[in-house]
Amino acid sequence: MEGYRRYAIYFAPEEGALGDFGKAWLGWDAEAGAPRAHPRLRGLPRPVEDLTEVPRKYGFHATVKAPFRLAEGSDIGLLHASAVALSGQLRPVLIEGLRLSLQSGFLALTPRGDTRALAALAGSVVEALDGFRAPPTAAELARRNPDRLSARQRKLLEKWGYPYVMEEYRFHLTLTGPLKPPEADATRMVLGPVLDPLIDRPIRIRSLCLFGEAEDGKFHNLHRYRLSG
Repeated sequence: MEGYRRYAIYFAPEEGALGDFGKAWLGWDAEAGAPRAHPRLRGLPRPVEDLTEVPRKYGFHATVKAPFRLAEGSDIGLLHASAVALSGQLRPVLIEGLRLSLQSGFLALTPRGDTRALAALAGSVVEALDGFRAPPTAAELARRNPDRLSARQRKLLEKWGYPYVMEEYRFHLTLTGPLKPPEADATRMVLGPVLDPLIDRPIRIRSLCLFGEAEDGKFHNLHRYRLSG
C-alpha cells in the first residue's frame, strides 16, 4: 500500500451488478487496477469514454474522506491500522436506494430518503482520520475555488481540507464529467432504464475502502474495511 501520492476513504459498491456496471461505465476497475471495456449503449450524445473522462481515474466511488497527502511523521501502516480500528466502531448504514441526479452539471447517483446516518458516518471518518492529513498547499486550496464557496464551506475547507463535509456532506457516485443541459438530458434517457433495476432498492453501506492515487493519477482500491460496530 506504499508508494501512492495521496490516499482517500471512499465508499465503493461491493461485488455485484451495480459495482460491475460502474467499473465498466467509467472504464476503470480500481480494485483490479486495470481498464474495463465500456458498455455499448445507443443514444448517448458522445462516446462513453468522452463522457466519463473526468471521473474515470478515481474509480466508481462516493467520497467519504477526500484525497489527502500523508502528514509528516505518518505512514500508510499507521493509517491502515487506524482505519481497521475505526471500522470496528462504525455501524453499517441502510439507505432507501439511489437515484440518477444532475449535480452541478454532472450526472451522479445520489441517495433516496433520510441521509442523516450516512452524513454522520462520513463525519466520523473525516474527524477520526484527520490527523493523517497533511495541510493543503495554497495550490490545493485554490483548486477548490474558495471564492465560489459559501462562508461555511470555506471554514470547513480550512479546518478539514475539503468543503463538503459534516453538514455540507453530499454523498454521490459520479458518473460523468461536466455536461451541457442537452447532453445531460440525453445521457439520463439512456442510463435511466439501465440503472433503475440496480438502484431502486435498499442499499446497505457495510464497508468503506482505502484508495491510493498512483503516480499516473489513477486511483486504486487498496483495502476494504467491514463496518462491524
